[in-house]
Amino acid sequence: MNSPEEPIAEETRPAAKTRCAFPILKSAFLSPEGLRAGWRLLLFMGLARTVLLLLGRLSRLLGLRIGGGLFEPVAAIEGESVLFFSVFAAAAVMAKLERRSLAQYALPLKGAFGRRFWEGAVWGLAALSLLIITIRLGHGYAFGRVVLGGHDLIRYAGLWAMAFLAVAFFEEFAVRGYALFTMTTGIGFWPSAILLSGLFGAVHLENSGESWVGGLSAGLIGLFFCLTLRRTGSLWFAVGFHAAWDYAESFIYSVPDSGIMASGHLMDSSFGGPRWLTGGHIGPEGSVFVFPLLGLLSIAFARLNKEARFPGPAAPASNPPAEMSRAGYASSPPG
Repeated sequence: MNSPEEPIAEETRPAAKTRCAFPILKSAFLSPEGLRAGWRLLLFMGLARTVLLLLGRLSRLLGLRIGGGLFEPVAAIEGESVLFFSVFAAAAVMAKLERRSLAQYALPLKGAFGRRFWEGAVWGLAALSLLIITIRLGHGYAFGRVVLGGHDLIRYAGLWAMAFLAVAFFEEFAVRGYALFTMTTGIGFWPSAILLSGLFGAVHLENSGESWVGGLSAGLIGLFFCLTLRRTGSLWFAVGFHAAWDYAESFIYSVPDSGIMASGHLMDSSFGGPRWLTGGHIGPEGSVFVFPLLGLLSIAFARLNKEARFPGPAAPASNPPAEMSRAGYASSPPG
């Protein structure tokens, strides 16, 4: 005759297997700090896509042009602003769900259009100018006559400034805002920066006339922007640099930008010569000289800004605190 304990052991055996399986499934979605970074990033992308679809329908009713390209400034302002609002709204929802401040996603209201922004704008204008001068010394660029004047000069100068500012806001926040912050909590800053910069360069290959050289330079420029975020703690420097670089390239020096020639540019400049020098129809970003320029910019910026400031020490991470400590986020060492 069986003892009373034997049936109890047999009955509880399946339940024990269920308890073992549940933690495995749970660990695929949750970490000690909450929902894992990958799932949060997918949720953010889904929210951004949903907002964009809703705004797309509304924009068509209002007669706005989304995705009109950079050939015409008004279309660029409308399209890029809608794209930026989509990712910003998605980040705002995620901030509520994660109980975080929007400022932690690298675009704090404090410091908006402040010193870092204008510092970045000066760097961006100077860097593109240095690249153009180098191409000119190789007889690949010549200044033309100014073709805009009066009302048209004021109009296009202002509209292109707003257009490229909208481009900078969208691209910087979409790639190096919420996405970079969230991936950092999962795999660390620099692995995340490299992956997202590679994606940034690959996306540029979709531009009309773009080449692998232009895509590679776009990826490396993105990696430089990651460095500026790491050392300043926000995207304001990168936004200023990005907007000024594109503005100088397309409007002031009137050359192609990633294979696109902007309408209403300032001069009828002459741009031609060996493709390795000028970048050809891609523009200066396809020149071989963009690579040493980015190297010099990175070295100079790293020496002038030596401490890591992103993510901030108060930013919770998906990694356990011990891993966060080893990564150096709490003490913000050089990195």
